[in-house]
Amino acid sequence: MGRIAPRFARGEPRRRAKEFVLGLLSDLPRKNCWTLAEHAGNKTPDGLQHLLSRVRWDADAVRDDLRDYVIEHLQDDEAVLVVDETGDLKKGTATVGGQRQYTGTAGRIENSQVAVYLAYSTPRGHAAIDRELYVPRSWTQNAARCQAAGIPETVRFATKPALAARMIGRALDAGVLVSWVAGDEVYGSNPHLRAALEHRRLGYVLAVACDHQITTPAGEMRADTLVKRLPKRAWQKLSAGAGAKGHRYYDWALADIADEGPGHRHLLVRRNRSTGELAFYRCYSATQMPLSTLVKGAGRRWTVEETFQSGKGLDEHQVRRWTSWHRWVTLAMPAHALLATATAHERTHAPAADDLIPLTCKEIQHLFTTLVTQPTHTAAHRLRWSDWQRLHQARSCTCHYQRQAVYQP
Repeated sequence: MGRIAPRFARGEPRRRAKEFVLGLLSDLPRKNCWTLAEHAGNKTPDGLQHLLSRVRWDADAVRDDLRDYVIEHLQDDEAVLVVDETGDLKKGTATVGGQRQYTGTAGRIENSQVAVYLAYSTPRGHAAIDRELYVPRSWTQNAARCQAAGIPETVRFATKPALAARMIGRALDAGVLVSWVAGDEVYGSNPHLRAALEHRRLGYVLAVACDHQITTPAGEMRADTLVKRLPKRAWQKLSAGAGAKGHRYYDWALADIADEGPGHRHLLVRRNRSTGELAFYRCYSATQMPLSTLVKGAGRRWTVEETFQSGKGLDEHQVRRWTSWHRWVTLAMPAHALLATATAHERTHAPAADDLIPLTCKEIQHLFTTLVTQPTHTAAHRLRWSDWQRLHQARSCTCHYQRQAVYQP
């Protein structure tokens, strides 16, 4: 908080921001402005809502401070930038960027809000360092709808890979040193993102679908067709990295992709040793890399999923407008970065005993809440909040019934 404090001109917003982050780190079962304000001891949520919507402060500047903090504590020569999206299920049509669209959160098409995140991943730890809200065409083509949600007039439709390229470019321009970029099929299938990374001579290991077209000396063919032509000796057993239950061993094979451009391009294939299920990755490197190095790059992609999982509960926002969303998510990212860097520090400087697993982000959060930030509030405070919430809900019901009466024929 000391690092980002100068971004808030006055003392009150600084205090509110600290209360906000501490609330996100708490063990509250549900985190929104109401519960965070009650946890902080405030009489109403007005102060935190004011922080998210009207107080002057630059969320992008705080994001940059966060990125520098993460790099400072987790920097590693084997660092990888991992890009992925996650969705929040929403009701109604007023939430900025919300529409019926596919989200991995539900595993199907639902009314949701989708955002793309960039994570900095190293063997020591990983944390999100950037974020972009995906605004569908149904929004950007409706000026009145965008204005109602506070979306700036300069915002234009951008695909998820375009948002990813934007965040990767920001990180590289800020001097972040990484070896690879990893991502799923949404990003691997996009030629513009691949071209942007190759232009910067930045290696990538991006997943592609089984029907992805590969250019070979024998002509173009599907990725799964090319695999059938690989000899048995092409497969090697290698670990994709350590997971919760030990090393994740798969069979891996590599096939060259014919391309006249500079650099080296390959199709990397992963085969599950138990089920035979295949996964495909399109790879690029400025210089020739061994199979084991490409496998390590592919294995780092799962860390963004762990980042989402360990940060679950830090981002259960109930905000609708553009500015509020960016400010909520930006303040949630330092909360998770604290857990990630503290976990990395403990594992490095205070390794666990042989009969204990290493400390996790969730356990660090539990200990931090229990030993450092556990609030104690009087019964009067709890009762006052109960009265305030019921009063607010009564007013909402009255307004709802009045609107129904107006619209009835």
